[in-house]
Parts: sequence; structure tokens; C-alpha cells
Amino acid sequence: MNRDTRTLFGLVAVVLTMGALAWAAVPFYNWFCRVTGFAGTTQVSTQAPDEVLEEVVRVRFDANVDGDLGWTFRPMQTKMDVRIGENAMAFYEAVNNTDETITGTASYNVAPDVAGYYFSKIQCFCFTEQTLEPGERVEMPVNFYVDPEMVDDADASWVRDITLSYTFHRTEPKQAALDAEPASNVN
Repeated sequence: MNRDTRTLFGLVAVVLTMGALAWAAVPFYNWFCRVTGFAGTTQVSTQAPDEVLEEVVRVRFDANVDGDLGWTFRPMQTKMDVRIGENAMAFYEAVNNTDETITGTASYNVAPDVAGYYFSKIQCFCFTEQTLEPGERVEMPVNFYVDPEMVDDADASWVRDITLSYTFHRTEPKQAALDAEPASNVN
């Protein structure tokens, strides 16, 4: 194999490696954020812990909408004092202000970022798409707790004020997206 052929194979290998890394970057980043709580990414749990501390955390609620959504979205309470480890429930309200059916998906995080690893959701409207008919108004719950292990973490033990923030984005309904895919021609 001559030098030019080796160089060509080397360049092709570099391009393929870079393409594979780019393809894997988004799922890897999402996994990393879920595992570590990086960037305020919250955790998902099936139930609250058995231990409830006397220490209290104030949870503030924030709501935003993408400009092209056409919804009003707001927390039904602006803040809530919750004992660390306590199972709590808050509600958000969404109203479709348009004359069309719209599907949205909520992205979320908490601040300060270090609290993300200890803020766990048991049930949340953000886990699924939300489809609202024209003029429809819905109340959507989020069931959560703050993990008692937070008080033993030197980096997070000082946190007693957490902001839970959601932003709704317009999305195509999953079924509509599936229906829109062209059928493959099998012969």
C-alpha cells in the first residue's frame, strides 16, 4: 500500500470517527445530565424516600413558553415550602389561546444546578407530550421530592431555595409524525 492510499484511509477513518462521535454526542450528553444532575437536570423516581427531615426547602415555580406555541402557561402557585424528603405536588396551568389543536413538550431544569441531582420527580406532565384543543385549559401536576442525601453533600448542603423551571415548546404529535412518514415500498 503506497503512502497516498494510507493517507486516504486515515482521512476516511478520521471522518467516520468524527461522524460517529457527533451522532453519539446528544444521547451521551442527555445520559450524563440525567445521571449527574448536570446543568440542573432533575432525576426521575418511582416513590419518595422513607426519610423526611425537619429541614425545609423553598421551591419556586417558573413557567415559560416558546414564542410560536400560542399557549399561556403558568404555575398555579409561585412557591412552596417542602420538608426535605417529603412527597409534594404542585400544579401548572396551560391554556391554548389559538383556534388550532397544538401539541407541546416541556423542557425543564432546576436552579441552582447543584440541586438537580437531588430534585426527583415521581410524576410530571413533562414526561409526555401535551395536546390541547383550541381554547382548552388544563391543570397539570408535578409530584416531586428533594432527596435527604442533599444535606450530606458538601457542595449542595447549603441549598434551601430551588427554582423549578419549565419551558413549553411546540412539537409535532408522535402519532402525526408517524403517519406522515412515507411508507416503504416492499416488493
